[in-house]
Amino acid sequence: MKLVFCGTPAFAVPTLHALFGAGHEIALVVSQPDRPAGRGGQLTAPPVKLAALATGLPVVQPEKIRNNAEFRAQLELIAPDAIVIVAYGRLIPPWMLELPRLGCINLHASLLPRYRGAAPIQWAVAMGDAFTGNTTMLLEEGLDTGPILLQQTHAIEPQQTAVELFDQLAKAGAPLVVKTLAGLADGSIKPEPQNHAGATFAPLLHREDGSMEFATYSATELKNRWRGFQPWPGAFTSLDGKKLIVHRLEAVEAPGSHASNSGEPGPAGIATPGQIYVENHRLFVACAENTWQELLEVQLEGKKRLAAAEFLRGMPLATGTRLGTAPQ
Repeated sequence: MKLVFCGTPAFAVPTLHALFGAGHEIALVVSQPDRPAGRGGQLTAPPVKLAALATGLPVVQPEKIRNNAEFRAQLELIAPDAIVIVAYGRLIPPWMLELPRLGCINLHASLLPRYRGAAPIQWAVAMGDAFTGNTTMLLEEGLDTGPILLQQTHAIEPQQTAVELFDQLAKAGAPLVVKTLAGLADGSIKPEPQNHAGATFAPLLHREDGSMEFATYSATELKNRWRGFQPWPGAFTSLDGKKLIVHRLEAVEAPGSHASNSGEPGPAGIATPGQIYVENHRLFVACAENTWQELLEVQLEGKKRLAAAEFLRGMPLATGTRLGTAPQ
């Protein structure tokens, strides 16, 4: 087929390679413009652009596409059989949806209608799901509401982070797109409408999503959110008004050896969420539902990343000290 491929981040690169390897004619690769990155703010090309150039494919990077007459004329001249869209990061305008004879084919990293939106992988992990997957669909004007073409299921391991799952779903999704195009071409795949009543949403992540609200979430929920929000926004709280980043943590049984109902931390007592308990150079914090989190590796604002024991040597903390929401 003659294709136009739209994608921007590393997640889309395996699909681009798979389509090229399957012998499709990729007439044009569309990616978002180069953006400033890193501390120096140097303009950096997106991974899809780099992959396309390395493969010798033509690339365009329009700032806008909805009312871009030059871009529209370029695509109309190509007259692609299909437009494949993988994590492009732009809403596709109606004129573009109507252009290819087989439609605009999207790879979405969830089992639609679950987790429509910008961050399906992160939220699947953060919500503690045991599995997720990939969906190929026909795009329409609604947000991830189009008919389903193919789906594949993928397990989420208990300790897995969103970073690891990104890579796995990207690689698994690439052959699914190739299979989808083949099925559309020979008529063996029939689009199936989504069950809109079962839709859930995965909104774009914000910095505050990483705040460890100990009174709101149990230890397991906080661990899941930490896994899901890697590499950003991560997990953080505050200690004496300074931001405390938590790099590693684990939900554990209640620490200590004596039960107490006086408000002091203890194995069977009720501790106030956010209270810490120090035992044998280990750092624990009380969470919602009378659960406990062990903080294994932390980093205080302006300081180095340290294992909990080393952190406690440099900053002895008394049992009962409170951690709170990090300053904005």
